[in-house]
Amino acid sequence: MRRLYYGDNLDVLRNFVADGSVDLVYLDPPFNSKRDYNILFKSPGGHGSAQVRAFTDSWRWCEESERAYEEILRGGHAGLSQLVNALRSWLGEADLMAYLVMMAVRLVELRRVLRSTGSLYLHCDPTTSHYLKLVLDAVFGPRAFVNEISWQRTTAKSDHAQGAVHFPRVRDIILRYRNEERPLFKQPFGPYSDDYVAKSYRYTEPGTGRRYRYGDLTCARGGGDTGYQWPIKRKSGGEWFADLAEEYLTPKKGWEYSVALPYKGRFWAYSQANMAEMERNGRLVYTAGGMPRYKGYLDERPGVPVSDDWNDIPRLNAGAAERLGYPTQKPLALLERIIEASSNPGDVVLDPFCGCGTALDAAEKLGRAWIGIDVTWLAIDVVSQRLSDRYGALPVELSGHPSDMEAAAQLARSAPYQFQYWTLSLIGAQCANGMKKGADGGIDGIIWLRTGRNTHAKAIVSVKGGATAGISWMRDLRAVVERESAAAGVLLCLAEPTAGMRREAAAAGLWNDAPKLQILTVEQLLAGERPRLPMADRRAGSKPARPQPPRDGQQSLGL
Repeated sequence: MRRLYYGDNLDVLRNFVADGSVDLVYLDPPFNSKRDYNILFKSPGGHGSAQVRAFTDSWRWCEESERAYEEILRGGHAGLSQLVNALRSWLGEADLMAYLVMMAVRLVELRRVLRSTGSLYLHCDPTTSHYLKLVLDAVFGPRAFVNEISWQRTTAKSDHAQGAVHFPRVRDIILRYRNEERPLFKQPFGPYSDDYVAKSYRYTEPGTGRRYRYGDLTCARGGGDTGYQWPIKRKSGGEWFADLAEEYLTPKKGWEYSVALPYKGRFWAYSQANMAEMERNGRLVYTAGGMPRYKGYLDERPGVPVSDDWNDIPRLNAGAAERLGYPTQKPLALLERIIEASSNPGDVVLDPFCGCGTALDAAEKLGRAWIGIDVTWLAIDVVSQRLSDRYGALPVELSGHPSDMEAAAQLARSAPYQFQYWTLSLIGAQCANGMKKGADGGIDGIIWLRTGRNTHAKAIVSVKGGATAGISWMRDLRAVVERESAAAGVLLCLAEPTAGMRREAAAAGLWNDAPKLQILTVEQLLAGERPRLPMADRRAGSKPARPQPPRDGQQSLGL
């Protein structure tokens, strides 16, 4: 299962995700930071860049918030309704309250789709974690809380130099909740420190080079077969070793026979049969006095158990190899740890705020099925491109995007800027106006064209979602192409172009044997037609994700 949904995750969860069908939920929702987050798209050949708004992390109390609040009160979750009612009586219609009711209705749905043995990991920051923990307690129950993980995402900054009166803020919070039963969990381990290895595993085995240590074979409390005498013998001047045949009962000349006993007040930690097995496997060594000790190898130890304080996974700095340029992108290692700890291969991982798709990438890499949801076409396009770069063509079910003219027209009416980005994504164009309202200078998108091995030119793209086409659309595009000294221009329109528009495009002439001005309707785009231009290999992203070597048996399949 590989499912990618465009749309409001609340609607998608209610309409497309069945009860108890998900093994692990990871969500990294907006933190209500009241910031705009942009993604930087670089052009081929260093011809500049464009910033596109990925999302606005800001919430306001509005009709949608009021509806969510009323739904919670009527939803039959007594604890949640009491909590939300109390919070509103204190916070009023503050931005934070709008954020909390938005999260509450979605967390109810996420618990519904989670299997009884599943876990939910909610990634947040310390400014909202205490509020979200209350909401999670109300939705899942206070006994469902498992961990509050602290992830050190950055090193300390010199905030005090700018007048800050707080300790540097360097961590995020990840809240882990279980559903009903004992959750699936596989303890992750980290490496031992060099200092610990040097002090605790001081010996190196000749020939193999394996490091090892000696371990005590006694314990404070006995039980069963733990008070026996351990038979040992040695040849004159030699080392002690076990006499498993108990030959010490019939002493031989030149041999010393004895028995080893636990220290006073202690017992053997293992049965006599287990001790004999360890001896046969060469795992017992003896002190000068004949006391057996266990030979433990470093390479047989799993490592240091990972606690709830994660300071070993650094954030993605600007030069990180896996960085895509998407805001709030999390390290792949962070999601791999979560997925490996709380799911098995073949299990279903859900990320309802999938952003640039790190959780989906980690799930694919680790052999899990996955479901991703996002409300922006920018994210859907980035995820699709990322997975394609990493794994080649995959059979991904993409839902929520327009598949016919009626759906495209509805998107243009209800969300014109998402319609614009969706249309641009169909031809691999960069969004040029940052997805912001206001004047765009007649440039909605840019296509980078190949003119040589390492040279590029640009084509201007204009998107029109209006129901009625007019010749002014083509005249305006032609003027922008001339003003920008662009190689070509492409008009993408929902309405059928007029004959005058086609004449205007033809009058512009040719560029490299291709029409300088081209018109494509959404209907043509849905049918698979694309601009007749030598487009550059990259579509919208500034940087491709590194390819992931295929797992055993993994094949490249059609997207």
